[in-house]
Amino acid sequence: MGIRWSRRGELSRVPVGLCPARGSPPVPPQVPSVQDTVQEHLGRVRAGEAQALPERERAELKRRKLLLEVTLKSYWIRKGSAFSTAVARPETELTPEMIATGSWRQLPFKPYNFSSLGLPPACGHLHPLLKVRSELRQIFLEMGFTEMPTDNFVESSFWNLSHLPPINAFPPQEKFSPVKYFSIDRVFRNESLDATHLAEFHQVEGIVADRGLTLGHLMGILRQFFTKLGISQLRFKPAYNPYTEPSMEVFSYHEGLKKWVEVGNSGVFRPELLLPMGLPENVSVIAWGLSLERPTMIKYGINNIRELVGHRVNLQMVYDSPLCRLDV
Repeated sequence: MGIRWSRRGELSRVPVGLCPARGSPPVPPQVPSVQDTVQEHLGRVRAGEAQALPERERAELKRRKLLLEVTLKSYWIRKGSAFSTAVARPETELTPEMIATGSWRQLPFKPYNFSSLGLPPACGHLHPLLKVRSELRQIFLEMGFTEMPTDNFVESSFWNLSHLPPINAFPPQEKFSPVKYFSIDRVFRNESLDATHLAEFHQVEGIVADRGLTLGHLMGILRQFFTKLGISQLRFKPAYNPYTEPSMEVFSYHEGLKKWVEVGNSGVFRPELLLPMGLPENVSVIAWGLSLERPTMIKYGINNIRELVGHRVNLQMVYDSPLCRLDV
């Protein structure tokens, strides 16, 4: 077999048996004939037998751009019962004129879609704090608590500092019976602002007075209370409060912040605080308090309390916040 250069400088083959050199004997063919399988496959494609080729062979022809598959779709069209050359817009309302003239009998009407949603009515929206507050109040009522009136934002230091429990909260000694009270209202404090603290917040308080109450009773009622809130991951940590002994801080794990955050404080009232109330000696008072904002942040996945209360609140968040359904 001889080899020569083409005009473009590329190698090309000379037919078998020929030799470009002068005076040289011809090279005899080594095979009787050359079988061009590509040409055969293309011939079968031309004859309409492309689907009979193996998938591998068709893929090779496509790769070499020798075969291009084209999908042809055909449709049969015929006139229907509602065929018209003019586009008629169906009516959506039945007017008095249509009834008076009787034209409604010949007019096409758009069918009603009873599954479609209507426009949302323009109405007010409850803040997430109000939704959680309503659920907390319902939980206290289900646990047998009575709500205390708390409408005095300005109070005498005698009640706030010198004598913390309100003197009329408990019945006199000769008529004592176990009681359970709760309150949910705004409180104020001197506090440095950060992602979880504000100088103004809502305080949720629960008080139980009965004979023989211990720290175990307090931990049990706290677990029952927070479980109804849907907060099951709890930790108790010893703490110091000037008006309770022993005292405990309550922590819950915040999925958004990925850490344990304080959700409440609790304790057993010191005996000297109960003396001015005239209660029997074997009566104990357990109490706990928590902010309304912390459970709301946990339930709604809010990481910064300033996005829940204050001038940075996004009103769209108030509109879009779902109903509060605590895991009771």
